[in-house]
Amino acid sequence: MTVLLLAIIYIAYISLGIPDSLLGAAWPAIYPEFNLPVSYASYVTIFISLGTIISSFFSARIINRLGTVKITVLSTFLTAAALLGFSFSQNMLWLCVCAFPLGLGAGSIDTALNNYVALHCKANHMNFLHCFYGVGVALSPYLMSLALNDNSNWRQGYRTMFFLQISIAVLMVFSIPVWKKVGEKSAGETPPKTLTTIEILKTKGTKAAFGVFIFSCGIEAVCTVWGSTFFVEAKNISPDEGAKLIVLYFVGLTLGRFISGLIANKLSSYKIILIGCSIIFTAIVILMLSSSVLFAALGLFLIGFGIGPVFPNMTHLTPQTFGKDVSQSIIGLQMALAYVSIMVTPLIFGQVAQHFGVKYMPLFIFVLFIILSVSIISLKKVVSSSENI
Repeated sequence: MTVLLLAIIYIAYISLGIPDSLLGAAWPAIYPEFNLPVSYASYVTIFISLGTIISSFFSARIINRLGTVKITVLSTFLTAAALLGFSFSQNMLWLCVCAFPLGLGAGSIDTALNNYVALHCKANHMNFLHCFYGVGVALSPYLMSLALNDNSNWRQGYRTMFFLQISIAVLMVFSIPVWKKVGEKSAGETPPKTLTTIEILKTKGTKAAFGVFIFSCGIEAVCTVWGSTFFVEAKNISPDEGAKLIVLYFVGLTLGRFISGLIANKLSSYKIILIGCSIIFTAIVILMLSSSVLFAALGLFLIGFGIGPVFPNMTHLTPQTFGKDVSQSIIGLQMALAYVSIMVTPLIFGQVAQHFGVKYMPLFIFVLFIILSVSIISLKKVVSSSENI
């Protein structure tokens, strides 16, 4: 029964990844149709992130009251409805209105599933969980590229993903009995303790950990939102080709997490994170020094491959480093800050792209990478006493 539940959680995490890469893939077709500046993609992501930040910030309280399974079901239905709303959008205002519930549905389910797996499963399962997120974010731009190839019909791309999302939501409803049976076996465990934000910030090591989440998610967000536009504007290819090539980034993200899951029982989470960072550095060098489309695609693939293991391994370290009883509260704040980064970082780069050009994306990513590296080193020094890191 536990194996079945784990499979259900994996599928639920596909639904979390589906919406995240759609806007970036569709934007090269959306902004000319609506006669918008290219930088306006950042404003749509602001509303998505605001919804996610709010739900993540209050997630510990909501999860303690409703439980993980109810949060999963409600959130999946909410994101499906938002995707359908996107497909009927006629202007920028409509996009922003639909963006908020899309983000709102993501925050609590992200915290709930991450904390559940971190508490009850090994590190390899956490990596495989996020690997399935990669399946979602890789699948959606590919299907969007097929829609864009059909007269740039991005609305059909959103409708296709709506049907996939609503199917997963129905599956989550039928999974409720499985959650209940597994929950009965977990009875008697120490109940989670809800910490205030001040209490979390006073906990040793949390600030460094938050830095890792903020800047790793910043790199992911820039690649997700601007990767396709980078190919179109900086490499002079068509929007449908750009949407196809950005799939390589998400394939790299997924593959990185899959391989991380395979080696998680042999290497510590911290070592896997360091290996990922070395791959990211190599990828940035390739992006900065090469002008060809082929090497740009390779560079973004390697960025995805290197950044992929960072988030799941950092999440898995949370209950080990800070305590199982408070992990839900800390993971909730980690998710909120991560989504603040996901909201703000593409906005900042959007201004860079508007004034200087999308071609400066590799340099921007390099700056984020430097700060990420400093955060990782600081975390190692702060929690060096933990044998798990």
